[in-house]
Amino acid sequence: MKLAIELKNSIALSLLLGLSVITGLSQALPVSGLYNHEVAVGNESDSERDRAFSEALSAVIVKVTGARHWLEEPVIATALRNAQNYVEGFDYRTEIVVADLEEVSDDQAQPQTEPQTQPQTQVTVSTVEQNFINVIFASDLVDDLLASANVPVWDSNRPSVLVWMVLQNDQGERALLTEDISAEVLSTMRQFAEERGLPIIFPVLDFEDRRNLDADTVWTLDEEAISLASVRYGADSILAGRLHFTTSGELVGLWQFIFQDEVEIFDGLDTELTSYLFQPLDRITSQLANHFAIVRTDIGTQRVRVRVEGIKNLTAYTALLSYVQNLGLVVRVSTALLDGESLELELSLSGDSEQLNELIALDRDLLPLSSSLAASQSVLHYRWTR
Repeated sequence: MKLAIELKNSIALSLLLGLSVITGLSQALPVSGLYNHEVAVGNESDSERDRAFSEALSAVIVKVTGARHWLEEPVIATALRNAQNYVEGFDYRTEIVVADLEEVSDDQAQPQTEPQTQPQTQVTVSTVEQNFINVIFASDLVDDLLASANVPVWDSNRPSVLVWMVLQNDQGERALLTEDISAEVLSTMRQFAEERGLPIIFPVLDFEDRRNLDADTVWTLDEEAISLASVRYGADSILAGRLHFTTSGELVGLWQFIFQDEVEIFDGLDTELTSYLFQPLDRITSQLANHFAIVRTDIGTQRVRVRVEGIKNLTAYTALLSYVQNLGLVVRVSTALLDGESLELELSLSGDSEQLNELIALDRDLLPLSSSLAASQSVLHYRWTR
């Protein structure tokens, strides 16, 4: 894979990458489509549909939990053989895909009536119809399945990961990752993000980014410089990596993951691009899932009192209740006290107050006040900012 040295200007890069600077407002990003998955099928027979249901449920469980190893749980393995029990709906679609490309010269393609000094090449394109089935699973049934197996569920509101990456070719030339430099690297990482429900952000690499961070600085994994350049994106975590394409065909690199003021550095070595990129992404996804995912139960293991300021009208009250009820570890919500613009809620949790604090911190809807800085406080104190 050859590095291009010419880099486009900042506006072109922004348009090309299809990204926008979120100027510190990014943080957690809601992930959609966790409970549905599309599978290629050969036909619409019952046997092929059952196979697709099982494959789709496997993919959904990986997205909902953030980790593949849960598929090995006996309860999950049994459910995969009866995946139709969890299906809420499905539909088919057909897509025309390119099956084969073949180059032939003009003199092979048709008889020539006049001599030609230089044969022209034609490209023969073969296409086929490919059927797909989109399977939608009942989220409550999938969650109940995971709860019965004591498997943690990762809420759809997930911490974002900002990725800085620099590539070096076999001539020692370095460049920050862009679509021009390597579309394959970007598409491979986006593929992983889709499969695992991981919100990945790529920097736009405009004038400000390039002024704050160059290829050599990323190559050295300068933690302070990378962290400062990342502030404008407001990401919850940062993955910085360097990748060297050797003359022998090996991919050699080093990765740095910054999450909650902790820094972890690990190396990478492979001969195939997909596995090289999937290894660090799998590592950080498992780490984030382990941190935020919870085992859901019907009975709250802890009760917490939450006081919220800034509830000025019925609209704010309704929005707050909806927001709290949709937090993954909240089992039940009841209103304990309403005093002017202050509201106190009694929450039953499938976790503890520290986990609740961290989950709320992924958003900007509830701003923690002083009494919420310590998770041991009897009343957690917030201001509603929406």
